[in-house]
Amino acid sequence: MYAYIDGKLAFKSPAYVVIDAGGVGYQINISLNTYSRLGDAERCKLFTWLHVKEDGHTLYGFFEEGERRLFLHLISVSGIGPNTGRMILSSITPEEIQAAIVNGNVSVIQRIKGIGPKSAQRMILELQDKLKKEGPDTLTQMPVVNSAKDEALAALVMLGFARNAAEKVIDQDINKNGNNLTVEQLIKSALKSL
Repeated sequence: MYAYIDGKLAFKSPAYVVIDAGGVGYQINISLNTYSRLGDAERCKLFTWLHVKEDGHTLYGFFEEGERRLFLHLISVSGIGPNTGRMILSSITPEEIQAAIVNGNVSVIQRIKGIGPKSAQRMILELQDKLKKEGPDTLTQMPVVNSAKDEALAALVMLGFARNAAEKVIDQDINKNGNNLTVEQLIKSALKSL
């Protein structure tokens, strides 16, 4: 899978962009949110996801890593494919989508073209606990890793542990052993306690 593509913006439209990276032009489908965030930049970096199916490979691009993670959550819901996921991200901002799912606000989700009441309820049912567990910042911002504690916490959340519980255990370890523990030591200690 391609994590991101960084290069010269050769073509831009509301539906897709072409990025020239190393002499190869990548056509990448984007949401309107990404389109508006690109502005008039000559060079850009898009976080990507490759959709492979029988009749072709399609790249989807996102301005931020958080938008890509939200997209992947959305397409994990039964009945929502990549094009519908892109439509959802084009209709309202990722922050509004996340808030609507976490708060169970069916009416906000139903306003999106192609999403009916059953699909909206399915999205909330399947994603609400996942998004609550990850915390309010994880989808809309890339975690800023400054310390061993931050790195250990990010790793534990990626392993599937609840952010609040992992943070509590890490804080207990730091209080007990001081702030001189490595990332590996913090993770190993937390795994024993969780």
